[in-house]
Amino acid sequence: MIGQAVEANADGLIGPTHNFAGLALGNLAAESNAGRVSNPRGAALEGLAKMRRLHDLGVPQFVLPPHERVDIAFLRACGFGGSESAVLEAAARTAPHLLAAAGSASPMWAANAATVTPSADSGDGRVKLTPANLLTNLHRSLEAEQTGRALHRLLPDTSRFDVRQPLPAQADFADEGAANHVRLSAARAGEPGVELFVWTRDAGELWAGTKPGRQTRQASEAVVRGHGSRRPVFARQSARAVEAGAFHNDVVCVGSGPVLFFHEHAFEDRAGLERDIRRSASGLFEPEFQVVPEGELSLADAVSTYLFNSMLVRPPGTDRFTLIAPVEVRDHARARAVAERLTSANGAIGGVDYVDVRQSMRNGGGPACLRLRLALTVDELAAVNPAQRFDAALHDRLNGWVERRYRDHLTPADLADPLLLQESREALDELCGLLSLGTDFYPFQR
Repeated sequence: MIGQAVEANADGLIGPTHNFAGLALGNLAAESNAGRVSNPRGAALEGLAKMRRLHDLGVPQFVLPPHERVDIAFLRACGFGGSESAVLEAAARTAPHLLAAAGSASPMWAANAATVTPSADSGDGRVKLTPANLLTNLHRSLEAEQTGRALHRLLPDTSRFDVRQPLPAQADFADEGAANHVRLSAARAGEPGVELFVWTRDAGELWAGTKPGRQTRQASEAVVRGHGSRRPVFARQSARAVEAGAFHNDVVCVGSGPVLFFHEHAFEDRAGLERDIRRSASGLFEPEFQVVPEGELSLADAVSTYLFNSMLVRPPGTDRFTLIAPVEVRDHARARAVAERLTSANGAIGGVDYVDVRQSMRNGGGPACLRLRLALTVDELAAVNPAQRFDAALHDRLNGWVERRYRDHLTPADLADPLLLQESREALDELCGLLSLGTDFYPFQR
């Protein structure tokens, strides 16, 4: 045992260039909303309201800053020259897909920021984090370096936290972070646990699906080696789930404590998954598998409502979990019926709270996508950058910042506007002061 611990969340703050460019192949929501008008201000306020709800439940919350967008350095690396205005104009005219990649606000989905192994489960007793290389999609492959910098600022104590380098940026090691990782443990976060690493394809495999398999088995194995993970379990995501639009495992599966809640068709070998988890958890805790059959909720409906992209949280002083679900679940009769059945069965899940993150959902990310889970001891929690700890006062400051700095409508074509670049940089420069990130956090500040 490592003593008293809590499960905290570090949420990605949605950035000023939030837009619907439809960049993520296989993400049905992102593809279907491509080209529509987005509301960056509304999106950021929704994300902050979700953080506030978790904070009010007593769950420790931290804020991860947006990345600098539009990424002018990336566009210059693609061959565009001249002034920044000239770079934007030329990219919009000749390669709008590159401009869209450079302007994506996708770092908001912090579940992809890194894979996290708690100190109770790591080889050297430190919290281990490997930033995801996210190389399957161009727009997301731009994130790893800045994500690593953000994690170092959030977790500066190297005696307690080990923020590692991303895996090699090569197709054999395609890594999507915690969206394909679940940590299970006894009722409280401080107990040693079992880490579930979910992969989609083998390196070099001739993928037969029409939608990409984003996580390789070799990437998951490399993270396990680097973290010294003590009780890893590997499972393959089902090709059927990927084809249905589950581009990450967290679209069809969520877990916390001893509970693993997933769709019947989430994994290729469900029986093997349950056997391996039970074997690894033996002597530590008894896993509880909550499986939703296809006959109760179709895979298509699971993906469209993001029921399994909910969060399982245990508020302090309670014995049961609360499911933090998107309002799309509430508004879908069959998905709502599943949630109600779970909470009325006197099992581990005792209630459901619905949160409105529609702007994120339209781009393909639900409540769980917006957060990175951190199981921390009391001492580790105290070592996190206190300026990034979310509370009512920070909520008010960030709300005011968003209201002043963000536009309320944006199209992908607006990414070519030099004024948007200037507005975004001014907003991020102010944010660095609010979160004590320093004056050299972003490339434009150096």
